[in-house]
Amino acid sequence: MNHSSWGASPRAGRTAGPAVEPGARRKISAMPPPPPAHEPPPAPAAPPPAPAKKSAGRDLRAAIGVGVGLGVVILAALFIVKAVFVGVVVVAVVVGLWELTSRLAERKGIRAPLAPLALGGTAMVIAGYTSGAQGAWIAMGLTALAVLVWRMAQPPHDYLRDVTAGVFAAFYVPFLATFVVMMLAADDGPRRVLVFLVLTVVSDTGAYAVGWRFGKHRLAPRISPGKTREGLIGAITFAMVAGALLLQYTIDDGHWWQGLLLGLAVAASATLGDLGESMIKRDLGIKDMGTLLPGHGGIMDRLDSLLPTAPIAWLLLVAFVGQG
Repeated sequence: MNHSSWGASPRAGRTAGPAVEPGARRKISAMPPPPPAHEPPPAPAAPPPAPAKKSAGRDLRAAIGVGVGLGVVILAALFIVKAVFVGVVVVAVVVGLWELTSRLAERKGIRAPLAPLALGGTAMVIAGYTSGAQGAWIAMGLTALAVLVWRMAQPPHDYLRDVTAGVFAAFYVPFLATFVVMMLAADDGPRRVLVFLVLTVVSDTGAYAVGWRFGKHRLAPRISPGKTREGLIGAITFAMVAGALLLQYTIDDGHWWQGLLLGLAVAASATLGDLGESMIKRDLGIKDMGTLLPGHGGIMDRLDSLLPTAPIAWLLLVAFVGQG
């Protein structure tokens, strides 16, 4: 058998196959390209991040621990010996004055003299306990005079600014604190002071709890952005309920409706006091007045709602049940 029987020999590198007409070649080249290889499906989108939980902005464990410790000390002093509780008030006043005058000096260069303020503040508290409102006013006047004289030992530059701040500090801290010991001086004084303290704490707690959970509408955004109208409603509600119970079952001759009024007044004054100190701290450019109490700040950060509430509670208790 020769090679001619198989037809023409194929060229090297090609495979023999059937003949293809030229027109067929053009049709084949015009065919669409094969579909691309199958690609894996895109990965599912990541779930949106969970909304951040609201935070109190402080160490709650430390705040609760310090609060409980202070409560034990205050209650023990209140119901064991009245004089010991007066001493606790004096210590709080002196430390509060030190914090306030220190921040004024650091942030504004205001030199309110601490020595006459501390001595006069101590005298105010003792006079308020022993001699009532008249003694407190006399001590207040003498303290203001001592501030004026003490500051004369320094150059006259900014004298008016410094003595004005000193008189303000004397009124804001020790004078308002004298109403606490004036409540204590009554026969049922420890119970009156207890009502005052509990209502103020309950008001703050109600404002925090309701505001943290339901707060949407800011109460005073330029002063304290964290406070809400819902929180204020919570403070009023909690304080009025607590006031009705406390006046009915704690104070002799007290009635539940008087407690409602007292609770309303305490919630209003405590909120205004808190806003007032927030205004001072914003003016000074600070968050807290001090660091003495972990989770709370300083002594003044705990007295902000108590100080303006003390005269309100004293006045209403006297109006409702007498001097005692």
